[in-house]
Amino acid sequence: MKAIVDRQKCTVCGVCSDACPMGAISMRENRVEISEECSLCGICVDTCEFGALSLPEVGQGPAEDLGSYRGVWVFAEWREGTVHRVSHELLSAGRILADKRGVELGAVLLGSGLGDEVAEELIAYGAEVVYVVDRPELAHFTDERYAKCIVELIGRHRPEIFLAGATSMGRSFIPRVAAGFKTGLTADCTELDIADEGHLLQTRPAFGGNVMATIICPNRRPQMATVRPKVMKPVRLEGRKGRIERVELPEECFTARVEVLEVIAEQDQTAKLTEADVIVSGGRGMRSAENFHLIEELAGMLNGAVGASRGAVEEGWMAPSHQVGQTGRTVAPTLYMAAGISGAVQHLVGMQGSQVIVAVNRDPEAPIFDVATYGVVADLFEFLPEFIKRIKREREA
Repeated sequence: MKAIVDRQKCTVCGVCSDACPMGAISMRENRVEISEECSLCGICVDTCEFGALSLPEVGQGPAEDLGSYRGVWVFAEWREGTVHRVSHELLSAGRILADKRGVELGAVLLGSGLGDEVAEELIAYGAEVVYVVDRPELAHFTDERYAKCIVELIGRHRPEIFLAGATSMGRSFIPRVAAGFKTGLTADCTELDIADEGHLLQTRPAFGGNVMATIICPNRRPQMATVRPKVMKPVRLEGRKGRIERVELPEECFTARVEVLEVIAEQDQTAKLTEADVIVSGGRGMRSAENFHLIEELAGMLNGAVGASRGAVEEGWMAPSHQVGQTGRTVAPTLYMAAGISGAVQHLVGMQGSQVIVAVNRDPEAPIFDVATYGVVADLFEFLPEFIKRIKREREA
């Protein structure tokens, strides 16, 4: 499938060819040609002032009885006794969406040994009702069991919007839930809103972060999205009132082909990038694994985590768990310091949500300086040791 050209309206002006991020539009002698590289993004349609381009209607399927769906739900990600921060962020964002729709905000909590205090904390962040499924089989996450439980709950209560964190857990099982209802799912959103007609506006980076795409799901329900951690602000208010509903589900919801035998905790604290308020990252400019001791020392002094670019990971200098970027972790710390990282688009996508970005690179034309709050044009092997010494001196003083 590809965009459609109306030959009667097309003036072969070339504007659409210049705008196409996929390079799928080429100009021939007296006509426009669209190749199979077309991704149906619609940018060409928006840029054509003559209305000569349109998109085929794809993937609509039969429209549901949308009026039977009502409410906004958030999946509260519970792991080993704690709720992930992204769930609090989503509840605060969901509170705004629910108020715009004039509907109830609910949270879904799955786990084992869940006390009311866990659910009450979710109410403090905005939930009006918390659906709790407490079973020994849910003590450890398995995507099959969790998906079955969520599908059953959605089938019973029919929320119009369902949100979850774009964490390893959310990315693992939420697509199963979407498939169960033959509905759409927008992954890795950075912004959510409600359109005038009531649709959920789901905004995410596309084309390597060069475009921000806003996606809607007009014909199916629930409207589903996963949201990156640390892109929304959690708001906690004491005294909020809500109700807790403990739910019994059919036994088949708790059967699975996979059993978790043991959970081994992450020993390397620096690898927990998504939770860090400070991250110090190194790239190919570090030249070797041994030189990463500068990154590790500085990160330790700042109580931060160690990150790395894809290039540094591919060289074997750092473990994949440290990788920041489109194919690694998406982070949004208070401070992100990049040393020896040129700033490829794939890396920028993973860290451009940071509040303050400090870049150290000897190339003044490096793309990393385009997003940096502060830039240092210097040899990192001269700058970092002196920077570390300066911090030590000031702390001693």
